[in-house]
Amino acid sequence: MDKQITLYVVRHGQTYFNIYNKLQGWSNSPLTDAGMADARSAGTRLQDVVFAAAYCSDTTRAEQTAETILAANHSVPAAKLTPASFFREEFYGYYEGTDMAQAWYVAGAPHGTSTFKAIEEKYSIGKAKDFLKAADPFHQAEDNQDYWNRVDQGFDLIRQAPNLKDGDNVLLISHGNTLLSLMERYGQGKYDLSVRPANGSVTKLRLTPDDIQVLSYNQKD
Repeated sequence: MDKQITLYVVRHGQTYFNIYNKLQGWSNSPLTDAGMADARSAGTRLQDVVFAAAYCSDTTRAEQTAETILAANHSVPAAKLTPASFFREEFYGYYEGTDMAQAWYVAGAPHGTSTFKAIEEKYSIGKAKDFLKAADPFHQAEDNQDYWNRVDQGFDLIRQAPNLKDGDNVLLISHGNTLLSLMERYGQGKYDLSVRPANGSVTKLRLTPDDIQVLSYNQKD
């Protein structure tokens, strides 16, 4: 029987780069005190969900969030955490650590837009990735195809996990741009992509053998 997995997707807690409005992508930026509170709050909300497994990107902010949530969880046995590079945020290449407004202006200006919101409204979040790679003098930032080639491997990792069975719940710690990208790809146009999901917010997805379905998208914590 084909198995279906329910993913509880949590955006990591607030980081210092979040405060400074910097693109952090693959860069490590630790959780602030408020970020640890975000993680504890998510842990309280999810404490009675029985998780068969947990995944996160191999970044400090994601691992700290995951460990905090799992420490509060009542699952027996405790879910094992698997960090994986597949679940990292978009790689921003040359623009890692750059002020977000500056980076998206450079990416969007050649296309008649000056902000991420304007790029999303006129084109798409996928195009924003393409524009940033084109603007990267080293062309090392991920474009939309690069990004999904990597992230899809992460979802396949969960699909193919031999310890998971039909109906299991899985915790996944994710990132802001990744959640927006998932909603653009799978949300059927139902969601406001101009608003970033809050740190510590919980979104539910259904992972099937060949698709992802959005069960709920929470942009607030």
